[in-house]
Amino acid sequence: MKNVAVVGSQWGDEGKGKIIDTIAQKKDFKAVVRYQGGNNAGHTVVKEGIKYALHLIPSGILFPEKTCVIGNGVIIDPKVFLEEIEKIESRIGKNHAKILISEKAHLIMPWHIIRDGITGGKVVGTTKRGIGPTYMDYIERTGIRMIDTEDKNVFRKKVADSASWNRKLIETMLDFHKVPKKERTKLDLDEALNEKTITESYWNYLLKIKNNSSITIGDVSLYLDSLQENNKGILFEGAQAILLDVAHGTYPYVTSSHPTVGGLFVGTGFRPRKLEVIGVAKAYTTRVGEGPFPTELFDEVGKKIREVGVEFGTTTGRPRRCGWLDLTILKYAKLINGLDGIALTKLDVLTGINPLKVAVGYKIDGQKRDTFTINIEKLKQVKVIYEEFPGWKEDITKVRKFKDLPRNAQKYVNRIEKFTKLPVKMIGVGPDRKAVIIK
Repeated sequence: MKNVAVVGSQWGDEGKGKIIDTIAQKKDFKAVVRYQGGNNAGHTVVKEGIKYALHLIPSGILFPEKTCVIGNGVIIDPKVFLEEIEKIESRIGKNHAKILISEKAHLIMPWHIIRDGITGGKVVGTTKRGIGPTYMDYIERTGIRMIDTEDKNVFRKKVADSASWNRKLIETMLDFHKVPKKERTKLDLDEALNEKTITESYWNYLLKIKNNSSITIGDVSLYLDSLQENNKGILFEGAQAILLDVAHGTYPYVTSSHPTVGGLFVGTGFRPRKLEVIGVAKAYTTRVGEGPFPTELFDEVGKKIREVGVEFGTTTGRPRRCGWLDLTILKYAKLINGLDGIALTKLDVLTGINPLKVAVGYKIDGQKRDTFTINIEKLKQVKVIYEEFPGWKEDITKVRKFKDLPRNAQKYVNRIEKFTKLPVKMIGVGPDRKAVIIK
């Protein structure tokens, strides 16, 4: 049985949730696995016209017969996770997938959110949800994991040690970053980092999670291995995308984990024997936060794409920056992830725009190249080389076969395939889960 990994191939927000949801409908797939990131990411799934915004829970949650797995590479805010599962159950009851959380997953704690608010949002435009600082503690070996919450006394000791150290660290950070007195008075560290309060509140969150009959905390590696041994399919979902990968993205304007396919192995402790990697890309490009964006549009076309595509963050609500499709980025995503194919989303958003442009290369220091560069300074200075295409006016949201698309829409997709030397296997033509062309 072939396993599938779905990864973002731009700066995130490509519509991975819809693609994962479409693939997950196949009976062969018994588990949907999230392997990195935290609640700084968001997937939106639409079922029967109803939107489900997911942040920590994998996109397969709407399939009762499957298991949603949260790997050790994911960091979890227990309060946020609890709110998310309670919201889902308030709408559909227990008629959802079972959830398995890795005992090795790290927890986002109050001090992580405070630290992120001091530095992350100002430096690289993070969501200020404590993601980066949690990964910092993970690497520094001072984090708190799910496995540390089996015994309340162990958990209490971990909280006490971390709260004490973080109080000193945060005071130093406030001084170093010259945070004004007005802002400091709003931040009562004695209250915010009270060991007793944190222990009791988080313990209650964790108890509610553990007492939910749909949720198990355990060994993800063993579970995935048992599925593979029994020839059951596994679907892996990456949050964020290639250009936000901390190692391979447009550093430092990146996330703190590995959304690329390499993160799958570390984030689950499991090696799939047969793995097909699908890169998800919008029919245009968007990004959130700071950093260079060569094909960004500042005109009415960019505004139209944002409005028609509803380009506002699932997690933050922030408006996304919009621009033309950049094929050099997809070629880079293919290189790093070893892509086997592309799932193209939101082709319908381009309806009515004429002409359309696609980036096929850059001119840097007088030299032409058809590959992407992660050199931030060079990326700020590039002159984009575009190809122009005639657009189409026909409504394509009801189209379900490639041959039924307008000829100009077909040419647009064919150019993507020719440049990347990858098949476009799926095409999203509308927000509903059924609005997909399987090519």
